Amino acid sequence: MDRETRLKRLRYRAWHRGTKEADLLIGGFFDAAHARWGDDDIMLFEALLEEQDVDIMAWAIGTAEAPARFRGPILEALRALNYVPVAE
Repeated sequence: MDRETRLKRLRYRAWHRGTKEADLLIGGFFDAAHARWGDDDIMLFEALLEEQDVDIMAWAIGTAEAPARFRGPILEALRALNYVPVAE
């Protein structure tokens, strides 16, 4: 599958998680970060999307420690939470 098709598929999966909170967190992160990703980052994000939303959210907000395979730049960027829109 070519890169653009993979990214379109990932964007859909990131924005259709099942809850609005997960959509904003994971989908917002994808939109903010995917343009900088290489193939390894894309593979890691694909693997991350296989995890449960509650786990991803806990890793992002720091209430649970992420498995070693997800620790690194992508998880650190996910934890920044500066990509989630906040209504004023």
